[in-house]
Amino acid sequence: MVERFKLKGPFALLPIAFFLCIFIGSGVYLTLTGVEFAFYKVSASVAILPALVLAILLGRHSLNDNIQVFLEGVREKNIITMCMIYLLAGAYTEVLKGMGGVEATVHFALQLIPHDATLPGIFVIGALVSTAMGTSMGTIAALAPIAVGISKALGIDPSLMAGAVISGAMFGDNLSMISDTTIAATQIHPSSLKDKFKINFKIALVPLLLTLLFFVLSATGDGKEIPESAAPSLIFCFPYLFVLILALLGMNVFIVLSLGLMVGSGIGLLFAPSYTVLELAKNIFEGYTSMNEILILSLLIGGLSELAKDQGGIRFLVQKTDQVIQRFTKKAQSTRAAEGALCSIVSFCDVCTANNTVAIILAGEATHEISKRYQIPFARTAALVTIFSCVFQGILPYSAQVLLAGSIIGVSPLSIIPYVYYCYFLGIGAIIAILFRWPAYKSPKNSHANIL
Repeated sequence: MVERFKLKGPFALLPIAFFLCIFIGSGVYLTLTGVEFAFYKVSASVAILPALVLAILLGRHSLNDNIQVFLEGVREKNIITMCMIYLLAGAYTEVLKGMGGVEATVHFALQLIPHDATLPGIFVIGALVSTAMGTSMGTIAALAPIAVGISKALGIDPSLMAGAVISGAMFGDNLSMISDTTIAATQIHPSSLKDKFKINFKIALVPLLLTLLFFVLSATGDGKEIPESAAPSLIFCFPYLFVLILALLGMNVFIVLSLGLMVGSGIGLLFAPSYTVLELAKNIFEGYTSMNEILILSLLIGGLSELAKDQGGIRFLVQKTDQVIQRFTKKAQSTRAAEGALCSIVSFCDVCTANNTVAIILAGEATHEISKRYQIPFARTAALVTIFSCVFQGILPYSAQVLLAGSIIGVSPLSIIPYVYYCYFLGIGAIIAILFRWPAYKSPKNSHANIL
């Protein structure tokens, strides 16, 4: 009797590779056939299904036991926690959008823009709105229609304007306390939002200033003023500020989002004339559904990663990474090499999936283990993986952010890429931070484990 082929060691990574091949292959094929938003026509949560079937059928245990391993990964505490936070974040975002919070924030931010500094002003607005909302896509959807009008009115290159919008959106997507990338990174690499934010902000500060400088130097136009519009109430901006303050104080993310949702709901019902309880209920449900894909994908990737881990795939990946690090570096440089390795893994995953949250989750097991083995604080790891996934997400011509901005502003995605200054500066800044081990840190005693 011929023994059934089983996925072991490096072959345990085959299902993950199969998933990436299906997802990338479908995107490339549809791109070549001229389909718009090609990489988003086949959902990653569907593309992963054949890979799951392969992993379960060829697992090293019996069929029933392999299914149990899969379910263990699905119900892993960090995965479930992450999914619950997604639901709260989705509800919070939709409620504030429905009651007028986004429009109010954009309006008042626009009033602060000097008329001769439109490009850096749009970048700053995008950064503020994205940090408050926790979503780059929502920020681009809210700000790009305004930006295109300003671009036409002032005679600014629309590709340059799109670059400013995306740069601001990616700044907030990376730094926001409630973005799905931050949630995923801090759950996979257990750390507080406050600690991750501190490290992230220190690395991002110089890139932020350089981006502002470049947009100031790139400013063009005829000096016309931005048309004024009816002013909404300033109180609609309060929930964003409230959530930001609570998160900076280090409160539990469940409490932060729950209180933010309650405050936003209360302000909407009390001060928005047409906002009713029925609208509130509808917005909360729409917030849940807006997170469906990433929630389902998180559960399925949790199961797939557990199968790969159980069958030795993650162990193999970490061991090979470890061998490369030890071979090409001295002992004193091994931490830098390890940080470079985990950043390379998440960057590769983002290039493959064109989704920074998916990339963080997909690379999570490997980056978590590398972080433990080389005594890299989890907060620093969380900051680095969100930074590098953000960098590539902002400069991929087939990423959702670039495609959305291009479609709204009416320019080719390829024409936008040279102007997403922030992502380039952030990537360079993060590489420098790795090389010089900055911000300075001490390896935590409890982070080192002989896991292999």
